[in-house]
Amino acid sequence: MPSLFACPAGAIFLSATCVASILPAAHAAEPAGPGLIARSVQQATDMEAWKGEGYWRAAVAPYAPHFRPSDEHRPVWAIGIERQRPDRWLAGFSFFRNSFGQPSAYAYVGQRYTGLLDTEPLFFQWSAGILYGYKGKFKDKVALNVGGFAPGALVGLGWQFNRNASATVHLLGDAGVMFQFAWDYR
Repeated sequence: MPSLFACPAGAIFLSATCVASILPAAHAAEPAGPGLIARSVQQATDMEAWKGEGYWRAAVAPYAPHFRPSDEHRPVWAIGIERQRPDRWLAGFSFFRNSFGQPSAYAYVGQRYTGLLDTEPLFFQWSAGILYGYKGKFKDKVALNVGGFAPGALVGLGWQFNRNASATVHLLGDAGVMFQFAWDYR
């Protein structure tokens, strides 16, 4: 997952705004407001819910082309695991080689929304967390990097082929895209 975490805040906001406009209404019968937000935060932090129903997902991302290739760039790959809850929340960890050949990691939480545009296999997924790995002369390739640690965010659009197999294209900010294949252990 190369310099995806260096993506400008405007790009993240624009991506999230565009996707939010096509997401199915969540809890449409419930009124909007602090009650809904408080319930969502409580659900995300309820540790018992992480142990209950849900399933594990293993992912591999073997290829990530850059929009503007450079002689400094190295092939990027990633492997990861995440826990998907029935209420759309997920948490995971990914180990990857960044665009500059450095071993890196990303620990995150996020959500997956299925049934986009009334097409059940089409989904959108976002995540946010902490990134580690951009060090030395590449430390400025990600924003807010302190000692190799920086905030991270990722958005992706995917297709669920069957109960277990899916593919996702993740937007890596203004740096490129990453192709990911995943298997759900249900």
